Amino acid sequence: MRSYPIINVSADISAWQKPVLWMLASFTCLLSSCNKPADEVAPQTTTTSVSNANSTVDNWILENMRDYYYWNDKIPANPDTTLAPSDFFDSILYAYDATLRPDGDRFSWIEESADQLAAELSGESKTTGMEFTLYLRSSGSSDVIAQVLYVLPGSPAATAGLKRGDIISKVNGQGITVSNYASLLFGDISTYTFGLAQYSNQTIVDTDVTKTVTTAVFQENPVFLDSIYTVGSKKIGYLVYNQFVPAPNGSEGSEYDNQVDAIFSKFKAAGVNEMVLDLRYNPGGYTSSSANLASLLGKGVDASKTYFKESWNATLTPYLTKQYGSDFFIQKFSTKAQNIGANLSRLYVLTTDMTASSSELIINGLRPYMTVNTIGTKTVGKNVGSITITDDSGKIKWGIQPIVFKSFNSLGQSDYSSGFTPTVEVEEPISLYPLGDTREALLNVALSQITGSAASARQGISANSFKMVGSSIQRKAGGSQMFKPIKKLNL
Repeated sequence: MRSYPIINVSADISAWQKPVLWMLASFTCLLSSCNKPADEVAPQTTTTSVSNANSTVDNWILENMRDYYYWNDKIPANPDTTLAPSDFFDSILYAYDATLRPDGDRFSWIEESADQLAAELSGESKTTGMEFTLYLRSSGSSDVIAQVLYVLPGSPAATAGLKRGDIISKVNGQGITVSNYASLLFGDISTYTFGLAQYSNQTIVDTDVTKTVTTAVFQENPVFLDSIYTVGSKKIGYLVYNQFVPAPNGSEGSEYDNQVDAIFSKFKAAGVNEMVLDLRYNPGGYTSSSANLASLLGKGVDASKTYFKESWNATLTPYLTKQYGSDFFIQKFSTKAQNIGANLSRLYVLTTDMTASSSELIINGLRPYMTVNTIGTKTVGKNVGSITITDDSGKIKWGIQPIVFKSFNSLGQSDYSSGFTPTVEVEEPISLYPLGDTREALLNVALSQITGSAASARQGISANSFKMVGSSIQRKAGGSQMFKPIKKLNL
């Protein structure tokens, strides 16, 4: 995540509010230290000194959480500040419990390296360059397979010849199981030799094919694919967008947002009158990029219309209102020359249980302005946003990503904490066509809905018998993001 000029709370709102990169469902507010002084944390060797070092970091965490955390009134009065920072952070959360705390926190997280956190939120990480879903190999089995969902162009995985739909059953000669998949696929490994399998006669069969991949620090471009399909009088725009990121890590620009603008300029010039937005693998990101995309899609939207509103904790709300006025809590659309909303009567969004945060913000934020149909499976249900808090002195290396607000659309609706149920339910099958191929399961159903050839709202459900046990996407920068980098607030 990139940093921005620091503005004190007493500064005029016009100097910082609108340039702020609003981003939901993991809304990162680069609160570089939030004006909290920190003592130097030196290498420690004794139990007492380790405890003192923990206390320094823990007290920094506690001060910031008491100011900014959405559930700050639920933080324990006297938490144990001798715990390791990650354990301490977990101990003060108002953690979700289906029975005891159904309104609780599912999304705040902490990382030992603030620099790494910032990079990951901007799409840069050490990676093979592919994302995958994990399935049990068969019913009742403890064996696991990893199916490749997509491969980033130019990445190590792409160079090795891996592609969407490939099935991995072994890593470095070991079969993948429920007990070892985390260490084999997400451990500290630099070079992987993947043993491939294939789907034949409803069974997974190992092959002799292997692919060797060495990880590298790689910047993901979230703009994965765009196409235009012509069916009769229908000009159908299609965009696969995998993370809400305005620019590469280290850039203060808007390179990726500009690419999205250029695609919609092409859509508009081609007369696109139907739109399929593919967010099935998009866990969220910057609210600014979400607002940019929504401003290109929305019907009748411009800079005078509300995209979403925020609710903060009772401690900060009156303070921020006094300093900046009620507009602090409102994100407007932008007036975009590339907007195609005037030609659209509806929008189709492709979703899975990996679709979260700023992706869900698109659905909720546009529904007051147009019909938004979803195709796929239920989304994550993240209607809250976070900020990134770091220590600008550099003495404390940790970064925390606490939930600090809840989002509402212009009609005051925020009732999707359990996810958006699809308008048309479709599961991805074990046999995958390339993204953008009109035979691909979710896209095919969307095209059928648009052209009127779909007979039933549930006709696309897959008979996939493989039980999903996880996904690499759930580990991307916390798994589901909606964040808003805001200038430093001196409280």
